[in-house]
Amino acid sequence: MKKILITGGTGYLGRNLALFYKKKYKVFIGARNNKQNFLVKNLTNCEVVPLDVSNIESVNDCLNYTKPDIVIHAAATKFVDLSEKFPFECIDINIVGSANIARACINKKIPTVIGVSTDKASPPIKNIYGLSKSCMERLFSSIQPYGKTKFICVRYGNVTWSTGSVLPIWKQMFNKNKTILTTGPNMRRFFFSVEEAVNLIDQALKLKDKLSGKILSAEMKSSKMIDILKVWVKKYGGKYKIIKTRKGDRLDEYLIGEDELKYAEEFKIKNKKFFIIDFNILSKKPLKKIVSSQNAKRLNNNEIEKIIRFGLNSHEL
Repeated sequence: MKKILITGGTGYLGRNLALFYKKKYKVFIGARNNKQNFLVKNLTNCEVVPLDVSNIESVNDCLNYTKPDIVIHAAATKFVDLSEKFPFECIDINIVGSANIARACINKKIPTVIGVSTDKASPPIKNIYGLSKSCMERLFSSIQPYGKTKFICVRYGNVTWSTGSVLPIWKQMFNKNKTILTTGPNMRRFFFSVEEAVNLIDQALKLKDKLSGKILSAEMKSSKMIDILKVWVKKYGGKYKIIKTRKGDRLDEYLIGEDELKYAEEFKIKNKKFFIIDFNILSKKPLKKIVSSQNAKRLNNNEIEKIIRFGLNSHEL
């Protein structure tokens, strides 16, 4: 049986990846939070291995023990505001950590590495978190000549109810005093279910020969924050309050920014629209317009209510 190592595997996405892949792979979860490691081991029944991606010796030890065929690199510090406040932490994990994973996987001839990225890595970049994930994308795109390891990135927006996304934060506020604080009611954000996120990673693995050195993204819907809040309050009560915008926030997010159009192209699988970005070569069929949360299809009220209901009814979140 082939083996998968999921870095940052104790996070929401990592846990769901483990549950998805354990049916056909031996799954190892790598993370540095011992308390979370214990909880996730019980939840997934997968072996959990200590891993600090910012420490090259820890990375080497983990790879020596697990000997994976595939590494899904999901370890990251994700909070935009905390990345602005504690930039060294963001750089150590998201940039140095990604470089450590890449260098060690090349040296140990790991066949495939999937890097999990974000729409905040697409230009115009407004925060340190976005810059750090852009560095990972460019690194994974540039190091193909260094060995036989295939490096691929996947890029998407908010994975609904994932660690670092706005919805779990709002849930905590709502449960505490029924008041949700929002920094940007008119901000538009992409929303992607965890099932869709897992499926995009799985699609990248299926197309690994075609996607080596490239970034894979997919069409996804967006919503204004105020539209989500209105549905939330109408359906479940409470109220929302607008507060000062955080440092690093931007009005819209971009799956494909203007500077990336000449490197990007579109393709479909079973009527599902996907995007490929290849920074190593100009596209023969470049995209004509940016893909942003402003021009994306919008979530309707029923879709929004379904997203909210899932999180409020979940005991795991």
